[in-house]
Amino acid sequence: MSPRPIQIVEVGPRDGLQNEKAILDPATRADLTLRLEHAGARRIEAVSFVHPKLVPQMAGAEEVMAALPPAEGRSRIGLVLNAKGYERAIATQVNEVNVSVAATDGFGLKNQGLDVAGQQAMLQEIVGRRHNAAPGDAAPSLSVTISCVWGCPFDGEVSVDQVADIVGRIATLGVQEIALADTIGVGDPWSVTKKVEAARKAAPNAALRLHFHDTRNSGVANAYAGVEAGVDILDASVGGIGGCPFAPGATGNVATEDLVYMLERAGYSTGYDLDALIETARWIGEKIGRPAPSALSRAGGWPKI
Repeated sequence: MSPRPIQIVEVGPRDGLQNEKAILDPATRADLTLRLEHAGARRIEAVSFVHPKLVPQMAGAEEVMAALPPAEGRSRIGLVLNAKGYERAIATQVNEVNVSVAATDGFGLKNQGLDVAGQQAMLQEIVGRRHNAAPGDAAPSLSVTISCVWGCPFDGEVSVDQVADIVGRIATLGVQEIALADTIGVGDPWSVTKKVEAARKAAPNAALRLHFHDTRNSGVANAYAGVEAGVDILDASVGGIGGCPFAPGATGNVATEDLVYMLERAGYSTGYDLDALIETARWIGEKIGRPAPSALSRAGGWPKI
């Protein structure tokens, strides 16, 4: 029997870099994307189409995309927060657009200036534009990430019912992939199981993706719980860098190399080259001026060869 494949969506060039003090130029960010693709990344969140005054680390998204040569079998994702960002994204060569919405009013207002209802209306507008596109216009595929699924820095705990409700609303729009994000890293494996089960019931025809932060050292355990619950798509950031600039105290993402190590040791297939990932993690650490926080970038893999 072939090993069960687990797809890891690499988010380092976007969610990894957006909360770092160092501001890297578009050419270096494009280089990071290419290095990650060389290490095995098939889907990679390469850019974010947000206002540069709000997130200066993500300025020049169009230049990043222009610097990336077409690559068969690779999908470059652009994150957007609103319809204006969506229009910017589809004017480039992104293969996918990921729309970020919040599970809570508090985070939505801080991150996008929209409460949950306003974000739903925004998402409906984007879906409507896709449906009304001229025949022959090939729009990039669309996914949605729900932030703060396991807790909000402004509104506190987020219930299973809240998550199920917003997942169901997104599913009614025909979105084929929905990501649940623990933006501030407060989840635990047992609540992961409960919310994955609720999301699956609310959106039985959508693929589920999970996005964990390692703020409180539970990211890898939460990813394990998600895999055990049947989820086959996980986000991760090379080196474990990053976090959300609009979420106080939200430190790095689950490290891609740490996740790959755990899964490959357990017999799953990820398609990544662990040594190349570790090399890339150390390289990006040099670029941002601090060692990457991942365990594997310090300890290396095992067994040693």
